[in-house]
Amino acid sequence: MKTSLFAAAFIVLGILYGCEKKSAPGSDLQPVPGKTNLQVLATPPATWQEHWFEHVQLLNRVFYDTSVAVYFDNDVNSSITWPNTYLAQVWNYTKSTYGAFGDDSRLFVILHSGKYSGGHPSTYMDAGHDYRNVIDVGSSDPNAWISGAGNDIDLTTHEVGHIAEGASKGVHGSPAFGIWHDSKWMEIYQYDVYLALGRSADVTRWYNMKITQTDAYPRAGTYWFRDWFYPIYNNYGGVTALNKFFALLAQHFPKQTFNNGITTYPEYTRGLNFGEFVHYWSGAANKDLKQLALTAFGNKDEQGNDWTAQLKQAKTDFPGITYPSDDITGSGTITVSKENTGGASAAEGSLKLTDNVYSTKLFVNAVPTDFKMQLQFATAQTVKSYTLTSGNDAIDRDPKNWQLKGSDNGITWTVLDTQTNQVFSARNQTRQFVIPNTTAYKYYAVYVTATNGSVDFQLSEWRLFK
Repeated sequence: MKTSLFAAAFIVLGILYGCEKKSAPGSDLQPVPGKTNLQVLATPPATWQEHWFEHVQLLNRVFYDTSVAVYFDNDVNSSITWPNTYLAQVWNYTKSTYGAFGDDSRLFVILHSGKYSGGHPSTYMDAGHDYRNVIDVGSSDPNAWISGAGNDIDLTTHEVGHIAEGASKGVHGSPAFGIWHDSKWMEIYQYDVYLALGRSADVTRWYNMKITQTDAYPRAGTYWFRDWFYPIYNNYGGVTALNKFFALLAQHFPKQTFNNGITTYPEYTRGLNFGEFVHYWSGAANKDLKQLALTAFGNKDEQGNDWTAQLKQAKTDFPGITYPSDDITGSGTITVSKENTGGASAAEGSLKLTDNVYSTKLFVNAVPTDFKMQLQFATAQTVKSYTLTSGNDAIDRDPKNWQLKGSDNGITWTVLDTQTNQVFSARNQTRQFVIPNTTAYKYYAVYVTATNGSVDFQLSEWRLFK
């Protein structure tokens, strides 16, 4: 994608995006002289003069039906026909999944050969491509688009996905673009499209290509497909979860009025922060995805902010986004065998262990070798896993050896898990430990018997999951 024309409002907010970013010669938000209403053509025009970016080709219509209108420039091989069928299938599936995109049922497909490498979309809400849902793709290869396989379908499908992203549910813009860029969401969108169309070879090819791909955001070595989108898709509803994400945004995220020169539409007023992103995806999956996000991304967004604090605020700001959680920590009462010198409520007191903010921590100087952190519950709880999050500095203060124990009375304890010689490989790293426990206890405690070398101890967070 070059410059996404459905994101003009977000450019003001500094969210510029595209496969190959370029500046449009004019804003899509400017009124178009002479246009007073949106005309849906019964027959697409036989020729179409480009007037966007550096594109100046006179396009020729080579095919149309009720699903697609296909245009080539003069250098595209006229024998190419695969877009007529394949892109109609992609477009019809996208509409059946994510809803209608304006009154014209067609996707307008533009192919270039020997020029304009890359691609970009435009939507029916935008003036830049004459209020049409458009994908415009080019290649420096003069013999491009002949195979109708591999990159030919990957690039064109990618651009269709941007239309879904930028105009889904009748709202203009993509609040998640500043987080997933161009475009991690497209990887799961395309996987789902290939699967839905029965293209098993492309499903396997795409999966194998994306499962090993890493990106530098929000941190170096992030596996967006492997650790975030594929687990959501595979475990929490498939395409239903993908569609629900956009439905929840349209229902709950703040909007304003957008005038495209001939009419008005709702438009998102800003981008999501990372905590909101996790909150909305949790709603879409009907599952608390905080731990999945911590594993995939760490606890910092691309700007270095602790998104766990943002998530906590998002739950207050968007109470209509609901989902069940296995995290029972908040219903327990935390105590420790040795407190921070400032007390439990201090900046590094024991209450920080369970405050659900991963940039805070408990610090204890001269920690005893039998140090205990305890959570007491009003009723017995069956814990299946727990997490520990390392502090922000001083790796030698991390726990090295510990046991998790359960008790009915706080006196007699049963060992549930033993860990030795453990190392946290990063600061504020959350590690999850699954235990084969089937017994409910009112008390749970972690007994830390050794740190990684320091006489002092610190831990950012301890949480229990049923």
